[in-house]
Amino acid sequence: MAAEVHRRPVVTDMEPVEAHVARVLAAVRPVAPAMLGLAAAEGAVLAADATAATPLPSFDNSSMDGYAVHAADVAAASGEGPVTLPVADQIPAGDTRTVTVAAGTCVRIMTGALLPGGADAVVPVEWTDGGRAQARFFQPVHKDNAIRHRGEDVAVGDVLLPGGTTLGPAQIALLAASGHGSVLARAAPRVAVIATGNELTEPGAPLVPGQIWESNAYMLAAAVRQAGGSATRHRAGDDPGTVLALLTELSAVADLLITSGGVSMGGEHDVVKAALSGSGAADMTFCKVAMQPGMPQGFGVIGPGRTPLLALPGNPVSAFVSFVLFGCPALDALRGRAPGPRPVRRAELAGPLRSPRGRRSYLRGVLAPDGATVAPLTGQGSHQLGALARANALIVVAEQVVSMAAGETADVISLP
Repeated sequence: MAAEVHRRPVVTDMEPVEAHVARVLAAVRPVAPAMLGLAAAEGAVLAADATAATPLPSFDNSSMDGYAVHAADVAAASGEGPVTLPVADQIPAGDTRTVTVAAGTCVRIMTGALLPGGADAVVPVEWTDGGRAQARFFQPVHKDNAIRHRGEDVAVGDVLLPGGTTLGPAQIALLAASGHGSVLARAAPRVAVIATGNELTEPGAPLVPGQIWESNAYMLAAAVRQAGGSATRHRAGDDPGTVLALLTELSAVADLLITSGGVSMGGEHDVVKAALSGSGAADMTFCKVAMQPGMPQGFGVIGPGRTPLLALPGNPVSAFVSFVLFGCPALDALRGRAPGPRPVRRAELAGPLRSPRGRRSYLRGVLAPDGATVAPLTGQGSHQLGALARANALIVVAEQVVSMAAGETADVISLP
């Protein structure tokens, strides 16, 4: 059975997902770059090209433990007729002496050690008897064998890493090996995550009827860190004045604020809307986005520095999906990376699904290891964390599609 599609236009006051993404990105600016020491640069994004001031390696050196030789001196070596050479010296790694190998001799050398003058090859110790006063060689060697030549990896002036590169272990190693003690980069954006509601209490504390353990701020803070930001958690009740004061205070020290809860349409206790609408401290837009879960959304700026503020719905799945769609691009922009929609792939549905007319659905699913199929999960309610915790993908169902059958191909967003 093919997907069931409603082709009649849907009259709605909701705006497309793309329009809300555009609203967010129009207000977000990259954090200012700073010189960061390598110990603090993990996860940062380069603000400019990092170039090589010295070659890498910076000197000719041995890639193996063995003997530095003139290749011609061991050209006749074989297992039946080994060549014997006197060992004139030994060069460990870190030895800065100027050593020269005379023809008809060899020098014992360690991995990474400075290649002595005159040598044009290194014979691995495995091809010899390992002698210290004199060494026997059992096979010939080609010129340049086991030699790392100055500048063969990186030449002076080469771009080591282009601007926009996220610094992980390998990139930091390259910078360090090239002598960069610090780099101009954008540090992880500082994000303050605020959960609202009088019903919230800290996990581990006793519950009384009417209360719930706070989970959204833990979830969103973890999502922020996974997306390359640094996060602090905060909790607020349902008093608009208290919420506004907290948001104003945090706007002075954060690059992005994220709230959860208090943005529903028509609710009497929408504390975030009440705190920010018409306050003068913030310039906010609250709207309905044509998506499920996560229809009620808010975005704007607050404080003298016009700090961006994402106001997400309070149901946990709604908050999570909203962060994937709006928070991740915002963090990309703050980090100086090109923001864009989350990568979408195609997979075959392992089961049927339904979707509301007029809204784009983001259904929780399990993508097979080979990426060929995706199984919709039961428990698609916006409050159902159990299914979200089992999901590794969101199945995207277009606004005009109300049902899809097993075997059809669907758009899928992989979750980290």
